[in-house]
Amino acid sequence: MPESVDDYLAELPEDSRAALEKLRATIRAAAPNATEGISYQVPTFKHQGRPLVGFGATKNHCAFYVMSPDVVRAHGAELERYETGKGSIRFPAGKPLPAALVKKLVKARIAEIETGS
Repeated sequence: MPESVDDYLAELPEDSRAALEKLRATIRAAAPNATEGISYQVPTFKHQGRPLVGFGATKNHCAFYVMSPDVVRAHGAELERYETGKGSIRFPAGKPLPAALVKKLVKARIAEIETGS
């Protein structure tokens, strides 16, 4: 089990690592006060002590964990071309999520946390 986000990323194939490093940088830019760590064996950011977003990789895809079915539903039209779950978005390592979309989702999650939703 990785002890840090850097350890997690170091274990990945180059394409997945590159996609997730880009995602990590975008999350940091959108939520500069968030803390990062490992939770449930994947990199996770927290805002005000609550899970904000996370990310991970499997053999077949990368994933952005928005951790909110409401945020995923609210942005459904923008996520149509991606495979989504209740609070996750899966994408190929070679086609990372657009930074503008990631920032919008992170900001929506921050607003959700701050309003107590």
